[in-house]
Amino acid sequence: LYLHPGEHIPVRSAILAITTRSANDAAVVLAEAMGGSEWKFAHMMNTTARALGLKHTTFRNASGLPNRHQRTTSRDMSRLAMAILEDFPQYYHFFKAKRFTFRGKTIYGHDHLLARYPGVDGMKTGYIDASGFNIVTSAVRDHRRLVGVVMGGRTARSRDRLMVRLLNRGFAHLRKTPLVAEARDNAQAQRPVARYKKVSIEDTQQAERDRPDLGWVVGG
Repeated sequence: LYLHPGEHIPVRSAILAITTRSANDAAVVLAEAMGGSEWKFAHMMNTTARALGLKHTTFRNASGLPNRHQRTTSRDMSRLAMAILEDFPQYYHFFKAKRFTFRGKTIYGHDHLLARYPGVDGMKTGYIDASGFNIVTSAVRDHRRLVGVVMGGRTARSRDRLMVRLLNRGFAHLRKTPLVAEARDNAQAQRPVARYKKVSIEDTQQAERDRPDLGWVVGG
């Protein structure tokens, strides 16, 4: 967002800047506000990661910018996405945003699947040289949700294409799997997610072409 030291930004704008545009300066602003410093906030992130069972994730900054000690996996990111959906459904709308207005300008997001894949209602994209083009996607069909993760795409287009293949295969699998229980009322049916059984889906042919680190889908 080209923020400068001493400027003020509403918390809501900072959150939307992160979820739509991956704004690094907005991430630092929130980290310093909550942790006192970005380093201390990274420690808070690691403590929460351990509590969520993210066994292969280590944070060193708030933005995801390169650091040789910072790492994660597709499976850990799927667990994080599920935790957001389950524990903070009231804030999930931030991950659905395609754009927002900041200081009179419209800031557009990077997640093209929000408009291009039926049922996708959020999550987050990312990119750094070391890991390529990455994406976490959440989609719903027939009251059943899938969360997919792709890392290591060569381009944004190839990353999105692999995600579509993963979701297509995941939903095809779910259509063959009966629901454990039907929702008793419409309010329950609209809940964002439940504690679903995890299903691993690998597409090795596409993986060889796009070289993603791993395609991982969870759902129920």
